[in-house]
Parts: sequence; structure tokens; C-alpha cells
Amino acid sequence: MQSKRHAEVVGGGFSGLAAAVALAQRGWSVTLHERSSELRPSGAGIYIYENGLRVLEKLGAYEEAVKGAPFAHTREMRDEHNRVLSVHRWDPSKRVFSVVRQRVINAMANAARQHGVEIVLGSEAIAATPDGELIMAGGQTRKADLIVAGDGVNSKLRDSLGLVAKRKALPDGAIRVLIPRTAEEMASGDGGTTIENWSGSRRILYTPVSETELYIAFTMLHSDEIGRRTPIDRDTWKRSFPHWADLIDRIGDDARYDRFEYVRLKTWSAGRVAVLGDAAHALPPNIGQGAGCSMMNALSLAYYLDREKDMATALRVWEHNERPLTEHTQRISVFLGLPTTWPTPLRRAFLTLAGKSKWMIAQRTKTARHVPVGTEDMR
Repeated sequence: MQSKRHAEVVGGGFSGLAAAVALAQRGWSVTLHERSSELRPSGAGIYIYENGLRVLEKLGAYEEAVKGAPFAHTREMRDEHNRVLSVHRWDPSKRVFSVVRQRVINAMANAARQHGVEIVLGSEAIAATPDGELIMAGGQTRKADLIVAGDGVNSKLRDSLGLVAKRKALPDGAIRVLIPRTAEEMASGDGGTTIENWSGSRRILYTPVSETELYIAFTMLHSDEIGRRTPIDRDTWKRSFPHWADLIDRIGDDARYDRFEYVRLKTWSAGRVAVLGDAAHALPPNIGQGAGCSMMNALSLAYYLDREKDMATALRVWEHNERPLTEHTQRISVFLGLPTTWPTPLRRAFLTLAGKSKWMIAQRTKTARHVPVGTEDMR
């Protein structure tokens, strides 16, 4: 009788949890290590499009993840005078939800535990070897048939294997927060409209993510030292967006700034180690597909490992089939961030054109329209 294969997964974010569930569903024993004392994602809200929602359904986490979340249907692009530059309405046949990140993480963690995944908090891994040895911060080692490195953009496992081909800090970043919706906002009944408002190189993204909460993202150039200050400098943001003054005054002091990054690897695996998520393909959030790509690649990893008897073959086929779409997603995300550094008239013209161009819309939504490997049998 063949013994059960064992996986050590590092990182309790979208990629690590998705991989842990998908492997456990296919009969693997799985231990997931999260270095923090709780499963708490960075950021606040998140968009999950049809591709990511299909993965969540396959993982058994969909219902819990989107409960109470508004169905997103419209995105308005506005200028510094609050004038509408373009309106994009998502295809109603393709689902998009704006969701609290923590809710999605909790849903996947619950699914993982239901499938027997052992989640170990306060457990830090610092390196891995191609023969399947995981090295912990305390010096202990753990052996596995497969190690999944889902430990984020600063991945120690990835770096221990020398896999980085390119890592680049991008010119902009974001402060992301959740705030309560006012009684007036809740009474408006319109929870499905997102507003992306530009003023110079600064931007405010306004997104309802539940019946009672708003997700607000402030983006700015990394060189904008006052703009990226935390707690936020309310006065400077109100000067840029006077029409959002009341909302800006509601922002609390609990906020952090994250600079956007781009990561590309020489290869997504080394021996018995597979790299997922931001550790493998970090990208800016301009089309909202960081988590979507992470979850798709996690599910497809488990699918190919189940389909192919030889692990080296499975990992090679996995990367060959999945990497092109992921790199397309990275390119479009980086491209749509370029206007951040442009003069206002040029940026306004580009954003207006991008919102109306059928070609640009097709490129931007290609990932969302993709049917992830392992979900083809779904409706």
C-alpha cells in the first residue's frame, strides 16, 4: 500500500492556504507554517473575480468567504475635480465581489482544518533544500515529499534556493484601511460601485466590502513622503481631495504603507520545492489579480501533482501551463500603473482611453475570464 504523501506549506496567506486545502483534498497530509501568531493578511479589502471565486468554490470556502459581501458591478474613474472620466461595468455573467480580506483567509483556514491540515502558528521557516528538507528558525529540520513556499514577497525559502531572476521595487505604493460605513452610506443601497479617484499622482479607491464596512486605499508615489506617512496626514490628503474631506476625517490611526513590487523567478520550482504567490510573481494591484493568480496556481499545482506520477514532470507541466497567464497579468498590472508617474493631462487622457478601449478592457479582464485548471467541471 502506498504511503500518504506529505507536504510542508510555508505561509498562511492566499497561496499557502489554497495549496494546503487543494493538496489535502487529494489525500496529502499537510502541515502549514505561519510565522505570525495569527492568520492575519496584510491589506484590508480585496476584489475576487470569477477566476478566484471558482477556486474558492473548489476549496469549499466560497460561501463563507463572500457572505455579506457586495456584488461589484460598476467602477468609476474620476479626476481631481471629481468628474467622471470613464465607467466600466463588469459582465453580469462573471462574478466579482469586493470582500474583507480577513473573511477570505478565515474561510480558507476553516476549509483547511476540515480537511485535516495542521496549521502551526508562530512557526518560521528560513530555508529549504531541493531534496525536500525544510529548515526552521530554531534549527530544526522537517522532511517532506513537497515543500510549498508561499511565504510572501520577502520569501526566505525562495531566496535560499537562488530562484530570483528579477525583483524590482515599483515607483508607487498604498495605504489600505477598513472603516465603518455611515448610516447614510448603508441606506444608499449601492454597495456595488467602486470609485477610483485621481488627483495628481495620488489616488483614492473607495470600495464597499460588506454591509457595514468600506475599504479605502490611498495610493501615491513612493517619493511622496507626506502622502505615504502613517498615520495618514489628513490635511495633505484633504487638500488633494477636498470632496472626500468627511471620509478622510474618518480614517483611524491603524494603518500601514506597502510599496508595490514586481518579482519574476528563473523557475517556479527546485527539486521538491514549489514557489507560489507573491514569492513567485508579485505584482501591483492595478487589476486586482494578485490573490486570484495565487489561488489558481495553488489549485493547479495540486491538480498536476495528482495527475502526474513523477513529481519533476508534474512541476514542469504546471509551470509551463500556468506561467504565461500569470506573466500576462503581471505585465498588464505594471503597465496600468505607469500613469502614476505621468503629467496630469497625459494621465487623464490615458485613463479615459483605457476605460473605453475594447482591446485594453480585454487585456485587463483576460485573467478574470480564465477558467482555472481544476474547475473545468463546474457550471
